[in-house]
Amino acid sequence: MNDVRRAELAASLAAVRDRIDAACAAAGRARAEVRLIGVTKTFPAADAALLTDLGLLDLAENRDQEAGPKSAEVAALRPVAAPRWHMVGRLQRNKARSVLRWATEVQSVDSPRLADALARAVSAARDEGERTGPLDVLIQVSLDDDPARGGTPIAEVPALGAHITHTGELRLRGVMAVAPLGEEPARAFERLARAAERVRADHPDAVEVSAGMSHDLEPAITYGSTCVRVGTALLGGRGLASP
Repeated sequence: MNDVRRAELAASLAAVRDRIDAACAAAGRARAEVRLIGVTKTFPAADAALLTDLGLLDLAENRDQEAGPKSAEVAALRPVAAPRWHMVGRLQRNKARSVLRWATEVQSVDSPRLADALARAVSAARDEGERTGPLDVLIQVSLDDDPARGGTPIAEVPALGAHITHTGELRLRGVMAVAPLGEEPARAFERLARAAERVRADHPDAVEVSAGMSHDLEPAITYGSTCVRVGTALLGGRGLASP
């Protein structure tokens, strides 16, 4: 069964990489400019471990309570793989310390209060000898100003970027967004590209644009995405996942 699943994942990974290759070529971009993150939410640690065997070392989760145990299990299954885990879901401030135990990067910072909570958690971890450097973060940008979907409004992104930088414990790496439902993704990603350009003007090292998923990675790459977050196209429908 493990061999069958490995073959399934290998075929899916190759297909996704082919899509990224084609999108980069169509946009006149170098393939090296776009990184693939495998979103393993609801899927077992065994699948994440197999993805690392296939060379995919950037993995993402959207719930701290699932990610903590899963990342620990993957570490036990593949002790030398050392995948980089990314938090891509909405994060409650009281989970800030917990998420530091597994996440290399938090892509969903959408408020000064969350930034402050993460900064305090980093400071505490530093004091206790659990880490030596800052935490990489991205600003989650709302492309439709719907508070239920998370993200900070585009107009507030520059102020949040400045706030993150001033904490001294967080390293601003760029922006992240999800295209709104019911809207042409290209239009949404064009707005994100303008927001990202403004962030880079203020923070030259904040070059990441995390945008594009299984259904819309091509337009995201067209409009400058440097990081696509793919789950279904890699792992299958969520209904097929183990409980």
